[in-house]
Order: sequence, then structure tokens, then C-alpha cells
Amino acid sequence: MKIIDTHLHAIAADQGAYPTAPIGGHQSEWSRLRPVDVVGVLRGMDAAGIAKAVLVQASTVYGHDNRYVADAVREHPDRFVGVYSIDALATDAVKQIDRWQAAGLSGFRLFTTGSTMPGQSDWLGHEDSLDAWAHAEELRIPICLQMTMAGLPTLRRLLERFPKVRVLLDHCARPDLSDGAPYRAAAPLFEMASFPGVYLKLTNRTLAGAATGKSQPAQFLQKLVAVFGANRIAWGSNFPAAEGSLRELLPCAQSGLSLLSPPDQALIFSGTAQIVYPGLAVTRP
Repeated sequence: MKIIDTHLHAIAADQGAYPTAPIGGHQSEWSRLRPVDVVGVLRGMDAAGIAKAVLVQASTVYGHDNRYVADAVREHPDRFVGVYSIDALATDAVKQIDRWQAAGLSGFRLFTTGSTMPGQSDWLGHEDSLDAWAHAEELRIPICLQMTMAGLPTLRRLLERFPKVRVLLDHCARPDLSDGAPYRAAAPLFEMASFPGVYLKLTNRTLAGAATGKSQPAQFLQKLVAVFGANRIAWGSNFPAAEGSLRELLPCAQSGLSLLSPPDQALIFSGTAQIVYPGLAVTRP
């Protein structure tokens, strides 16, 4: 089965060429304790048997300076597509999008929560950000959203205004799954399935959350696939933010998803990624 990882980060060893400028004002702990550069990421992918990956801007390291991701994609177009970060509130947000798309990247990320920014930022859906959403809809540029469940009402309003936008929710929007089936606490997430442009990034973080409290991973996965369909779910390791090597993280995910049918597994491990990021389906010499 072809494996595509939709959520990898890379941290440059050369801090002079790629200085830190983290969103939130301070660098994430994981990136200081276990940084892995592009060479290390590729080595890990090869060891795990991962064919291709989405290299996602490390927002808690570089902010909106996406040069390291762009350089990595340019040097390894056969292995990576890249997701860049933008300041959606900036007056030049549309120019930022055009700049990084022209640099060979394949979609942008809006970082509204994370280890350096706990909680849910209130700027999601701000009037000043709507030009970026309109531009993404017009050009069919996927938006990767790092957000919490608290932001879902705002996302619903955005999708009602921009119904053709394709959105990929990092970590499935970080749902609380501890109450177990039928997952009433996560009901707002499942309700997002009514918007056909919403896709879920099923990371190892989410799989771990599905094993907390009364939740059982099998019950969560079965409901997730039943509600969204496997063709709207894509696996991502979150390496190296997630502890462990790719040789450890991938088998963990494969074991958790083994209860699903082979066609559903194939979609989650590669097919859906190629729907959201068509560049992953391109075979290069």
C-alpha cells in the first residue's frame, strides 16, 4: 500500500540562513528538543516506507517565513508538496498567497492555536481575512487549519460564504473524545461533514486521543469513516512534533486502522492526500 504522510515538519540546522520567528513569540519545545532537518525527514521516510509527504510549515519555529519549506520542495519535488503559512489579516495576504504558490507550494496554513498559542484565536473569520478565503476559493487552493473545536462555529460561517473552499482540519480540530461513543462532546466536528469541502487530518495525536477515557479507537474510527467517508480523511504523523520515529509512528497508525477495509485504508494512507494535494499524484522522472 502506498503511504503518504500529510503532516511532517522540518527544522533547518542552519539558523543563520533560516532564523526563527515563531508565531506566539517563543519557539515550540518539540522543535528545540528534537529538531529534524529535511535530510533527516527523508531518511526517516525511507526507513518507514513512506513514499511522499506534505511538508507543513513549522509555524512555531518560522512563523510566516516559508523559505525552508519552499527550498525543500524545490530540491525534492518527487517526495514533497509544501504547505506555507500566511498572515491572513495582513493587507498583502493575497500577495503572500501568490508569492508562495509561485514558489511551488501547494496550499496555505492558518495557525489559530498550538503549543505557543493555547486556546482558540479570535481572528479566524475576521473581516480582514476574507480576501484570503476568497482567493483560495477562486484558485482552488486548499487551506490547512490548525484550530480547536471552539472555532468550528466560525468555520461554518466561512464555509457558508465560501462553499467551494477545500479545508483540511489538522488533528481533526482536536476533539474531546474521552466521553466515548457516541461522542457527544465531538458532535460539532461530526456535523461539519455536511460541508463537502471539509477534510480531516487523522494524526497520531488524534489516534492517541481516541484511546483516552471511555473512548475506544475502533469505535471512533468506525464513526469517523461512517460520517465523513474515508475519501475525506488523510493520515499524518505529526513528526517530529510527535515523539518517536516514523518507523514507530506509521505502524502505530496502521495497527489502529487495521480494522477498516483495505480500500478505506488505502484512501486514508494515500488516496485522500492526492485528492487534496494533486501534486502528490504526479510521477516525476
